Amino acid sequence: MSSISLSRFLAVLFKEFIQMRRDRITFGMMIGLPLVQLFLFGFAINADPRHLPTLVELGDNGPISRAVISGMQNSSYFDFTGIVAGTEAGEEALRRGDANFVIVIPQGFERDVVRGRSPEILVAADASDPSATGGAVAALSGIVSVAISEALTGPLARPGGAPAFSVIVHREYNPEGRTSTNIVPGLLAIILSMTMVLITAVAIVKESERGTMEMLIATPVKPIEVMLGKILPYVFVGYVQTGVFLAAARLVFGVPFEGSPLAFIVGFNLFIIVNLALGFLISTMARNQMQAMQLSFFTILPSILLSGFMFPFAGMPGWAQALGTGVPATHFLRLVRKVMLKGGGLPDVTGDLWALGIILVVISIIAMLRYRQTLD
Repeated sequence: MSSISLSRFLAVLFKEFIQMRRDRITFGMMIGLPLVQLFLFGFAINADPRHLPTLVELGDNGPISRAVISGMQNSSYFDFTGIVAGTEAGEEALRRGDANFVIVIPQGFERDVVRGRSPEILVAADASDPSATGGAVAALSGIVSVAISEALTGPLARPGGAPAFSVIVHREYNPEGRTSTNIVPGLLAIILSMTMVLITAVAIVKESERGTMEMLIATPVKPIEVMLGKILPYVFVGYVQTGVFLAAARLVFGVPFEGSPLAFIVGFNLFIIVNLALGFLISTMARNQMQAMQLSFFTILPSILLSGFMFPFAGMPGWAQALGTGVPATHFLRLVRKVMLKGGGLPDVTGDLWALGIILVVISIIAMLRYRQTLD
């Protein structure tokens, strides 16, 4: 058995460092991915969201009612963004996702407090994401109690600390607070993002490695024709995945489907095409299948962390929410929850459809420009 040669060992070691330097995508992933995880988990993730958008139905505008609103505003849990007129307008705001809470202060609230009748303050909360509203709901009674106790001074002070009111919380869309009701619909966005991007990117790069892509480049086929021809077959794969997923969600986890099937189908097809276009874009940047897989996983990380799937979107700082707005999974996740849990229709998801459409146009333009560069 021959002895180990230090010179041969150093030669192999030196060769690997040279190869690593040449593979810039892999080297960038090794350095960049841990940094992205560090900054996202360190700065963007917040399990106790504050400044949640809140609407108020103000049936009484007296000093005590204003003290209640002021106390909730000062708590930093609630940001009052407007006034609604009637229950229907409040329900629509919750369904569209324009507000996480609707506070209803009934008529004659101040009069009933002064007379000791213990009136009720109604709080309608969007419980489709329990982690987003749980902290605020838990602190609500204490916040309002302190606000009213500070307003009722002197002869109006309640003897013996008797409660001057009661807070009734209606948890909309997920009254039992089941985690599966929130997680399972959002998981569809993550699964489709993961599989559609990865399958498309790897499949196209595989053809480049085998040389068949060069045959396509030599033909008069246009970039848009190649892109559509490559990504549309995988739409069928997405249909199969979604069909199995919806059946399991209903039969195994009891997740409802309350909204418009048309709204779901339109959003679902658009989301699939966005992810397939993203996979096509990755294939124009990757030189081999390993790089295609690495870049695909790099896009999956923001889909999980910045979309509101694992952590409340409202709890992220402004810059993280801006980044999350550019992630396709963010808008599809909202769309799925609106349709499946809130009974939403096409008018309720129009904003999400527009966002997905804009992202699709941007990704497609960049992908076709990069594909033309390979033709040159």
